[in-house]
Amino acid sequence: MDKIFLLWEIPLALASFVFYKVMKFIIGNLFTIYLAIDKKKASQWRVLSQKTINAPLVLPVLMTKGPRWNTHAIIGTLGPFFVNETLEIDIDTANKSARSWIAVVYSFPAYKTITSIESEKINSDSSWHTIKLPAGKYSLGVRYYNRFDTINYPAVKVDWEPYVEAYNIPNNINDYYHNLIEAKNWFYSSLHYYIFTILKLRNYLPESFVRREFLPVGAPATHFAYNYLESQQALEISIKPEILQQFDIYFTLYDRSSLPLSWCIIKEVEYSLSPQDTKGYFLLRVRPKPEFATTTVKVKSQLLSLTDSMQTWSVHS
Repeated sequence: MDKIFLLWEIPLALASFVFYKVMKFIIGNLFTIYLAIDKKKASQWRVLSQKTINAPLVLPVLMTKGPRWNTHAIIGTLGPFFVNETLEIDIDTANKSARSWIAVVYSFPAYKTITSIESEKINSDSSWHTIKLPAGKYSLGVRYYNRFDTINYPAVKVDWEPYVEAYNIPNNINDYYHNLIEAKNWFYSSLHYYIFTILKLRNYLPESFVRREFLPVGAPATHFAYNYLESQQALEISIKPEILQQFDIYFTLYDRSSLPLSWCIIKEVEYSLSPQDTKGYFLLRVRPKPEFATTTVKVKSQLLSLTDSMQTWSVHS
């Protein structure tokens, strides 16, 4: 490891790590108070869009609570709301909006995952899916993948009473990602400066620490592969045909401030990314296709080689 890198990067990364934790605590608590006070916002679907992130505090919240942007899904949140016994979701509307979707129930205000349901694993003749919960406050997050032309967020009932009606959104609602990098500034760069460093030093750090700091909270069936990319370093990813056949492979490249630069769905066994002008990192989300929801194939990823000019990965079974 380059001694100059260690002397320069590590102190800055430690400062960034502390700054991120402090800001996450402050901004998270401000947003929690805001949601607790604004009952109208809590009882509406909040779907990420250009309008949403233009609202005060929203982008700083997202950059501290979920900075590894999922550029491949439409993301909506609801709540907080109090549940005595049951939460019901209109799955018929969700199924007509996306080929694959995930609903996650979080505790409030701790935002710990309580349970999740995936569209591929629901076997029900009913148009509603019921989740039994202990009495308490919760929020709900729904991610739509492979959406259809007409997109509606589902109606929701709390303790058998209607809480929110179905909510229609435009099918180009994710277009804001193309301009999101323009939000880059010293604040977001400082927040996430340490991520590149810990990825580069991941062989010397506990893997659980690196995963906890970098990875989003994914559904149980989602697999991840990730690493850093130096400036002017190309990337090649090789994928086994059986993985490509049974899984959707979502690729996102981030710059060092964790804002997305480019993204795609990998559909060939060989994927190449040309050298980039800036340092950054990439993330692969590997999810079973709906028709292979019960697949027995185990996804593994492996770093085969890493040089100054090329990084090569394989995704295999």
